[in-house]
Amino acid sequence: MASYEFTVSVTTQYQEEQSDPDHSHYVFAYAITVKNTGLVAAQLISRHWVITDANNHIEEVRGLGVVGNQPLLQPGEQYEYTSGTAMATPQGSMTGEYFCVAEDGEQFVAKIPEFVLSLPRTLH
Repeated sequence: MASYEFTVSVTTQYQEEQSDPDHSHYVFAYAITVKNTGLVAAQLISRHWVITDANNHIEEVRGLGVVGNQPLLQPGEQYEYTSGTAMATPQGSMTGEYFCVAEDGEQFVAKIPEFVLSLPRTLH
């Protein structure tokens, strides 16, 4: 087990009530779980997202913390939050990374695995 490691998992949901397909506006919510799977307590300091729609339009987002927080996680602890994004196409993807600092001052990056944003499939 690595001394400095956060593991990230994601679930997504299309937000039909906030979307307007006639005007190429699709809104997705994503729920993130960040778990300290390392051996040392560490704090999530900032984030970097790369959002790509089906037209290969890329938007990058950087900022401090997540939803206004910079959680400090002891080994084995996890932090969950929900956020969202809008894009011009009904499909796309997101990936990114969290920049973290362990309680001993060591800095490390927690990769956010790429995940798909897509309208739910419907049968007619």
